[in-house]
Amino acid sequence: MTKTIIVLKGYPRLSETFIAQELLGLEQAGMNLEIVSMRQPTDTRRHPVHDEIKAPVRYLPEYLHDDWPRVIRGFFTCLKHPGFFKVLLPFWRDLRRDWTRHRARRLGQAMVLAAELPSDAGWIHAHFIHTPASVAAYASVISGIPWSCSAHAKDIWTSPGWELKDKLSTARGVVTCTASGFAHLRGLAADQRRVHLSYHGLDLDRFSPFTSQRSSRRGDDPADPLIVLSVGRAVPKKGFDVLLHALALLKNDFSFRLVHVGGGEILADLQALAAKLDLAGMIDWKGALTQGEVLELYRQADVFALACRVTDDGDRDGLPNVLVEACSQGLVCVSTAISGVPELLSDGENGKLVEPENPAALAVALSELMRDPSLRQRLGAAAERRVRQHFDYHTSVSQLDALFRSGWRSET
Repeated sequence: MTKTIIVLKGYPRLSETFIAQELLGLEQAGMNLEIVSMRQPTDTRRHPVHDEIKAPVRYLPEYLHDDWPRVIRGFFTCLKHPGFFKVLLPFWRDLRRDWTRHRARRLGQAMVLAAELPSDAGWIHAHFIHTPASVAAYASVISGIPWSCSAHAKDIWTSPGWELKDKLSTARGVVTCTASGFAHLRGLAADQRRVHLSYHGLDLDRFSPFTSQRSSRRGDDPADPLIVLSVGRAVPKKGFDVLLHALALLKNDFSFRLVHVGGGEILADLQALAAKLDLAGMIDWKGALTQGEVLELYRQADVFALACRVTDDGDRDGLPNVLVEACSQGLVCVSTAISGVPELLSDGENGKLVEPENPAALAVALSELMRDPSLRQRLGAAAERRVRQHFDYHTSVSQLDALFRSGWRSET
């Protein structure tokens, strides 16, 4: 059986459990995988699913000068491939439109990848259509091995249109996980048959139903405050500052604690904002946790909140996996009507949706749920039914496995 090479930006990563879950599912479906990461891991913890994946892992030189002998070997090995000279044209075309050293780094990494491909490699698949797809596309030209990729959120919305068009024209297929991303990519593709929609699912065996009774807290007992949970890296697109401003509007009317899970580049800024809003004593900053630890928090919380936004550079979430996870536990969710979130949550039917960048509207939605345990129970139960009916990861793995086995879209 030929081997499929999976190119990732980093591995393993706590924030990308959905990728690890997919890889495990593909292995269990019989695919022969090898993982190639463009950078060394930075997380100090791992999810159990990472330990279940049997595929070997190889790391490319993150910076070419850090392992220049390997890069030089890759260059001379690739010189023997007819595809080496073919790759120079697309590389030059990319470099003219993006005159940065990052382009040279991607070509260098691609040369190392192509030079070190195992003899049984038959396919290259990248997760994310930005930099991992660049490495995969260059390596594909050099080696003559077809490539494909999975596109998610930031990689779609912050990549220039010309680059997406080029990749859509050379990849055998691109799969994405939201209808909004699907429509955007199809609008750029010369051949729309190359773009496929497949929602990420959950391994529902790991997220078994929460069968205990949720609390009937109403936020009127300082000794037993409501628990508002939010999970995500502290980055601008998550809108945690909006959430803090919304909670500041409620702090005199309800007793609550915000539990935040995740590290991130603006965590210190958020903590400073919380202090400025006089919320510091009402927040537990948990940092990065394992999937099992987060699952326990879903079961303890009363409300899940995530104030997703579109940032100035176009970055945004697709359909945050944490929303699907929270819903799987019957935990009512409040979020914003952007990207793929409305593909999971319908306002007033199985959750609450507000417009982004609106702390007042978010505060109103939170207050309605805080004071009404029966509403939380009804909406949370409806959200769980939707997840268990439509977001089982076996479905998404089966769809992706079928695409690989079909050769995606054969060249014409």
